[in-house]
This record gives sequence, C-alpha cells and structure tokens, in this order.
Amino acid sequence: MLNTATFGPLRHRSFAIVVFASLLANLGNTIQSVGASWHLTELGYPADVVALVQTFYNLPIMLLGLPAGAWSDMVDKRRMLLLALAGMLAVSVLLAGLVQAGAAGPVVVLGLTAALACGVGCVIPAAASSVNFSVPRSELAAAVALNILGFNVARSFGPALGGGITSLAGASGAFTVSALAYALVIALLWRWRVPFAQNLTRRPIMPMMAEGLRFAFHSPQLRTIMIRAVTFTIAGAAAWAVMPLFAAEVLEAGPAVYGLLLAALGVGAVIGAGTATWFRSRYSSEAIIRAAGLIYGAGVLLVALQPGLPATLVLLVFAGAGWVQALSGFAVAGQLWATQDVVGRVSSMISGVTFGGIAIGSWLWGHAGESFGITTAFMASGAAMLVLPLLGLVLPMPAHR
Repeated sequence: MLNTATFGPLRHRSFAIVVFASLLANLGNTIQSVGASWHLTELGYPADVVALVQTFYNLPIMLLGLPAGAWSDMVDKRRMLLLALAGMLAVSVLLAGLVQAGAAGPVVVLGLTAALACGVGCVIPAAASSVNFSVPRSELAAAVALNILGFNVARSFGPALGGGITSLAGASGAFTVSALAYALVIALLWRWRVPFAQNLTRRPIMPMMAEGLRFAFHSPQLRTIMIRAVTFTIAGAAAWAVMPLFAAEVLEAGPAVYGLLLAALGVGAVIGAGTATWFRSRYSSEAIIRAAGLIYGAGVLLVALQPGLPATLVLLVFAGAGWVQALSGFAVAGQLWATQDVVGRVSSMISGVTFGGIAIGSWLWGHAGESFGITTAFMASGAAMLVLPLLGLVLPMPAHR
C-alpha cells in the first residue's frame, strides 16, 4: 500500500510524524468543537449564538493566517508547533474546569474557543510547510492530500467520539480529552526535527508578510484559488455551523446523534481525501471543484428534506466527500503554485481564506437559521452550492502543476 501514489509519502519518517501529529491535534480540535457547540445548545441558546462557535473558531485562524505563515518561514517549525500546542492544552484544561464549575456561559466558551483557534492558526502553516520540506517535490501533491486525509480521519472519528464523551461526561469531559490529545502531540514532537529547514529567513515580520502578499496577488493562479476557496466555504458553511441545532430541534435527538451526523460528513471527507490523488491524475482542477460543489450542494439540500436518519447519514457521506475534494484541491493547488521560500505564507493565506469563508458563512447561516428556520438555512446553502460552479466560467481553476 505504501508504494501507491496516495500512501507513498509515508515511507519518509519525518512526514509520517507530521501526519500522525496533525491527526491527533485535529482529533482534539474536533472533540473540543463538538463539546463547545453542544454545551451552548444544551444551555438553550439560539441558532445565531450556537453558530458563533464556528465563527469564533475559524475567524482567528483567518486573521492569523498571514502573520503565522510568515513566522513559520522565519522560525524553527518544531518550536512554533510546541508553543502553540502548549497554549491549546492550557485553554482546553481551563475550559474543562470552568464548565465543571458551572462558570462557562457563551462569552467564556466563545472567548476561549477563539484563544484555542489562535493556537490552531499557528499550527496550520507550520505543519503544512513542514510537509513541503519532508518529501521530494515529485511527491508533494500526494503528501498534501494525505495530510488532508489525516485531518479528515479526525473529522470522521472525532465527532462521534466527541458526541459519545459529551453524552457520558458532559462538555467538560470532551475538553479534558482534547487536552490529552494535545499532550500526546507535544510528546510526539518533542524530539522531532524538520529536515532541510536549516536556512531560515531572518527578517522583520512586516516585510515578510508584504513579500507573501505581493507573491500571492501578483499570481493570477493564486488569486483565483483564493477567490474560489472563500466563495465555496461561505456558501457551504451551513451544515457545519448549525448542525447541533439540526440534531436537537429538527431530529429531536441528543449529542450522540449530533456526533453521528458530523461523523458521516467526516467519513465522506476521508473518502474524498483518500481519492483526491486518483481524481487529480485523471481530471482537471476545475472539473473536480465543479463536481465537488454539485455533490455537496445536492447532499445538503436533500438532508433538509428530512428523509430519515439512515438516509441523512448516507447523504452526508456524499456531501463530506464533495466538501473535502474541493478543499484538498485548493490546498494542493496553493502549495504547488508557491515556491519553497514563501510556501508557509502562501499555505497560510489559502487556509486563511478557507477558514475565513467558514467563519463568515457560519455567522450568515446562523442568522438565517434563527430568522427562517434550520431546514431553510440548509436548503438555501445547498441551493447556493448548486449555483456556485457557474463561477468557474469566469474564474476557472488553474491547471495542475
């Protein structure tokens, strides 16, 4: 299996460490997000407040995208990862304690979610650019897709695990488990070294950021990738933002079913990421992004019709596969159209606009859900995704490199 195009990069030890560490960290992030969303749902807060969990998680990642990318090109990546993970560990422990003490209202939960997201925003470019240095250039596309696969394995198992933990031990239990995941990642990375990354750029951060911006905005290919990424995630964010309320109000279920719904999206995401290299070798970027948007939109639209839990889970598997095919395409294209000296900054800008789109979309769809109903928000999001591929007629995705 390790000799196939998809799994070949795992034979490089440094890359395998990056993938496993990212998987554990993202597992912790997902469990924490499930706990925070369900905690506010359980306290009886409306859709626009519950959806803010996704906004407060994704917005700091967007705002930190460029400076964090510049830092990752300037400093030792291992040290950056360890410091960020230590902060995330502290936030999770604090959240667990405050929830247990009954002192975690929406201001506390959202504020600490944003603080944790700042750590995530630093981890993303450091881990992504480490991939670039851990494998030969010829295997980079497969390595990026495999790193995204690890993320979506966490998205698959994390929600179900988070829902189960929340059912048994409450939100404080979910935060405690996420803290343990971060502790394991710190232990894993303690003796790890990034290969071929000794020649660090030692310059003031503002010129580094300006150089990254100039590189991205002078490249029509990168401009197109960022526009397509932000529009895709804004239109499709409803399922991620108001899913806890869909479970609680529409399906009249508890956190275990909420975890199953997110797990179905995650299973589809694993399928999407695992097949990304195969599709990339046979179809253009534009064809993949268009098809992914149509599949995701149709899945969300049909879920809004409430076909029953088994059918809903199947539809969400297809939707998750479409979602991640697109996000994988944006991430791979961004890294391949960047040179190694700016890869951290370009990776952070691509992830920044992606997370920024989710943050903006979550806020918009949360308000739509509160004003017009959760199923209406789902239907509108699905319909928007069905129309969005028309943007490719004006701004087609750049060809593979």
